[in-house]
Amino acid sequence: MDLLEYVVSTEYVGVRIDHFLSEKDSEHTRSFLQKLIADGGVLVNGKPVKANYKLRMDDHITVEIPEPTELEVLPEDIPLDILYEDSDVLIVNKPKGMVVHPAPGHASGTLVNAVMFHCKDDLSGINGVIRPGIVHRIDMNTTGSLIVCKNDKAHQDIAEQIKEHTIHRVYQGIVIGRITDDEGTIEGAIGRHPVDRKKMAINEKNGKEAITHYRVLKRFERYTYMEFVLETGRTHQIRVHMASIGHPLLGDEVYGPAKCPFQLQGQSLHAKTIGFRHPSTGEYVEFSAPLPEYFTHLLEILK
Repeated sequence: MDLLEYVVSTEYVGVRIDHFLSEKDSEHTRSFLQKLIADGGVLVNGKPVKANYKLRMDDHITVEIPEPTELEVLPEDIPLDILYEDSDVLIVNKPKGMVVHPAPGHASGTLVNAVMFHCKDDLSGINGVIRPGIVHRIDMNTTGSLIVCKNDKAHQDIAEQIKEHTIHRVYQGIVIGRITDDEGTIEGAIGRHPVDRKKMAINEKNGKEAITHYRVLKRFERYTYMEFVLETGRTHQIRVHMASIGHPLLGDEVYGPAKCPFQLQGQSLHAKTIGFRHPSTGEYVEFSAPLPEYFTHLLEILK
């Protein structure tokens, strides 16, 4: 159990305690903190309070963060679209709607459940029982190529390449509006949204450097089909960057309009190509995942 303590200063007098904790604790969502308050895990001057309690000068706040409950992750016979496999790595084409690793609310049906069945005991253990073999991830509704590591040596090597930004990652997506420039670069540090902790945002003060290069593939009347090359790999990077210049991804209900004129399941974004130095041979290898059927169908409609 983690214990957090705060003393209220002048600038936070009159602020609701749930708002205060959301700003101070970037690791947990506001709903998690509100439930913690309701369960008596947050004390002000030694007494439990409600989420709408307004802070007073010199209030002493203690927050008890309970130990996370360990999920039991079981192998599941879920079909995998395998782009490549050897004794070190597995490259899969992740479908839309599949979560990469188990989490509360998604304990089964994930990519991890599927690769555990396929690989048996041949997965790296560096990221623990929840994320065996997982060295990077893509969003639930983003499709495309993903590396799974089958041993710890491969995992450490690929993780180092990710850290050094030498992994070659090319995405394709459809954005709202017509992009006038044929190509360009978006630079803007990305961090947790200051209010909505489930979202990311351009955050130059507390964010991490993020660079996205883009190129127009085809313009339609109200949309643009684009290619993105990531120089960095931040959470929701393409989605946040494109929304920041007024061209959110089509279907992205988090960073774009709540209503979409097409029946889409989340953003139209595909991790098309991934290239890296092979952990055993040292040679550069590259793999591409074909566009999913919904994406090609959408392009036909837009024509």
